[in-house]
Amino acid sequence: MRQIENSDLLLRAVARGIITQDQAVALDRLNAERPEVADLPRDDERLRFVSGFADIFVTIGLLLFLGTAAFFGIDQLRPAGGYALVAALAWGLAEFFTRHRRMALPSIVLLAIFAVSTFSAAGFGLTALTGGPDLGAMPSDVLLALDTAPLAVAGASLATLLLVVGHYYRFAVPITVAAGAAALVGLVVALATAFAPGIALAYANLLLLGAGLCVFALAMRFDMSDPQRVTRRTDIAFWLHLLAAPLIVHPILGTVALTDGASGADAILVLGIVVLLTAVALATDRRAILVSGLTYAGFAFGALIRKAGFSGGILPASLLVLGAFILVLSAGWHPLRKRVLRALPRPWAARLPHPLGA
Repeated sequence: MRQIENSDLLLRAVARGIITQDQAVALDRLNAERPEVADLPRDDERLRFVSGFADIFVTIGLLLFLGTAAFFGIDQLRPAGGYALVAALAWGLAEFFTRHRRMALPSIVLLAIFAVSTFSAAGFGLTALTGGPDLGAMPSDVLLALDTAPLAVAGASLATLLLVVGHYYRFAVPITVAAGAAALVGLVVALATAFAPGIALAYANLLLLGAGLCVFALAMRFDMSDPQRVTRRTDIAFWLHLLAAPLIVHPILGTVALTDGASGADAILVLGIVVLLTAVALATDRRAILVSGLTYAGFAFGALIRKAGFSGGILPASLLVLGAFILVLSAGWHPLRKRVLRALPRPWAARLPHPLGA
């Protein structure tokens, strides 16, 4: 616990300009040499989600308040006005809980609510102005209008991107960069659907895969600019990796039908891709890359168990194997990562992120 507190102190000191990143790295290494610290377990992806129970308490209040505001706002002002009200309230609350109090979890929640509300308000408003189809009142209904009103979705994505950029310059919440990247991906997909619907439909997976690779490259840019992970750039990289993972994984593995008619070869192919993703996750020291592939791995294990002749208890058996895979990977993460790094060319391995205090 003391090691985590020290690392958090270094992060805040760098963010406030009290010390430089190089000085923070040197101090962290000096601290790691202490006998009482050297034997502590390392956490290579330390993120400050909760600094105390006050974060959870405030977050509950924010969800209750903004959820109720959305209910009454949508009822009285229609969806566009209701979501615009929620976005304005989220920004106003961020002025205190993010800019003044610097609370981690409330800041993340407020940014997420602000981005979704902005997208929804712009989407419902533009759909109504352009005479688009009647939508419901949920944010997901705007995405459903991609086929019938793609320009409205593109406008909503552009508005979200611009306002999220302004939010970042005002509050500098790390997850904001990922939110902006998601809005940019939405803008590209919506424009492709509007001006080349046939091509966009035929090459939807390639479009999403390309977007995912671009987001992954941006994440690695932040990661490699902070190899010791002592600045806010490592948090930005984490959220970008979390966004890139489904954009890369689903277009690839989603094309392999792991249903009752799936062959054993399909299941083995999926597991092979999951193993490749595991190698990438180990090399970059980012477990977030694996999250999106775990569901497909579970289906693949189930398909192989079914092909082996075990017709009963396929679901629990699949979950058992998947859980064992995760536990083994977690327990052997550091030794496995060393093997992966040794297999890479030395110049590549030298540029990859390394754990703080390694």
